[in-house]
Order: sequence, then structure tokens, then C-alpha cells
Amino acid sequence: MTKKKFLKFVCGILVAFIIFFGVNFVGSAECAGAYFLTEKKLLPIYSVETQENKVSISFDAAWGSDKTEQIMDICDEFNVKATFFLVGFWIEKNQSLTKSILDRGFEIGIHSNTHPDMAKLSEKQIEDELNANQQILFDATQQYATLFRPPFGSYNNTLISVCKNLNLTPIQWSVDSLDWKGLSAENLASRVTKKVKSGDIILFHNNSDNILDGLKIVLQYFKDNNIQNVPIGQLIYKENYKINIQGTQIKL
Repeated sequence: MTKKKFLKFVCGILVAFIIFFGVNFVGSAECAGAYFLTEKKLLPIYSVETQENKVSISFDAAWGSDKTEQIMDICDEFNVKATFFLVGFWIEKNQSLTKSILDRGFEIGIHSNTHPDMAKLSEKQIEDELNANQQILFDATQQYATLFRPPFGSYNNTLISVCKNLNLTPIQWSVDSLDWKGLSAENLASRVTKKVKSGDIILFHNNSDNILDGLKIVLQYFKDNNIQNVPIGQLIYKENYKINIQGTQIKL
């Protein structure tokens, strides 16, 4: 065997060794994320595995507030409650409305203080955003949030870790209505009703163009199909769970 062939033979064995043990290491991991020569990827909750026919609708609020009371009125008509994720500067402009959201039995999560791309911030900047948002919410309601949704759905491991340290559960969504694109009421409702399944978290915005009429269609569909709607805090598990690589929270 020539020296060149010998080196190729040794290299082949090394590659096979790395692939074999790398694959087995990844396959044995129970937590979500990729492990082989990379950092474990941490995930927020996108949806929940449940045998119950229930979902959660949520509204992000950063700009505009004039439709928020009507959204709550529509929800009350259908006897459902939703979760509102509020940006700090929105709360400052709408303190009485923020308090009304809680007083009427809806849930509030935080949505950052200034609506930045959180994945581009340092750990200290993330902490400052979340703490400032929490303080503004507390000043308005005397309550702190336990849920957080990152603006633009943008996150990284640092953000997820900081949330854990601050006793916040990071929340994404599994069904996007795309209401912010100016879709008609029928089109945004169709996006939801065609995709929705048990355990889904649905994303709306509190001031999108056709949210009021679209919401009525969605909630009527839920009623007709016996789909229960609960706030996210009542949908997710608080302990003894794992999150799979799709972001689905699974009870252990």
C-alpha cells in the first residue's frame, strides 16, 4: 500500500468514526436542539401537545389602540378570553386601557419595552428591555407578567436564558393570521381556520385593518366546532415538560 493510499484509508476511518459517534450522540439527546459540534438551541413555546380541543388566541400591541376595547367586546360575546402582549411604550400611552384588559379577565404578557430585534441585543440590553417593560406594566396594573413574546418572533439562546432567569416563559405562535398585511377579514380568518388544531397559539394584532370582522369569523368557527379558547397561561404546562424541535410543549 502506498503512503497516499494509506493516508486516504486512515482519513476514511476517522470520518466514519466521527459520523457514527456524532449521530448516536445527537440521537440520544432528549432536549430540543442540535448538538454535534454546535451549541444546544433553546426554544420558546410555539404550541402545546394536548388531547383537549382547546387553543389560545393572542394579540400583540405596539402601535394603535382604538380597536382594543372592541376586540374584548367581541371576545366577551363568544365567552372567550385572550392574551395581550403589550410593549412598554404602548402601556405608557394606554394605562387605563391596560388596566381594563386585566379587569375584564384577559391576560397580559410583555412584548419588550421599545420593540427591538431582541436577538441583536446584548444580555444586559435584553435584561433592561424586559425589566423596564415589567416595571411599566406593574406601575399601571400592580401586576407583573409571566409571559413574554419577542418582537418579530426574533430570539436566540441568550434571550431564552434571560427569560428563564427573570421567571418569564417565552411564547411564539403556531398559526399566523398575517392580519398585519392588510388581509381581508375573510382571508385572515381563513388562514386561521384552515390551519388550527388543538394546542395551537394564534397570532393577531390589536390594531390591524380587518381584525374586528375577522375575529368574529374565527370565534364563530371555534364555537361551531366546539374549540375552546383559553388564555395562553391556561394552555401551557408550568412544570414537568419538554419542548421538542418544533417548539411544541409536551407534558412529561
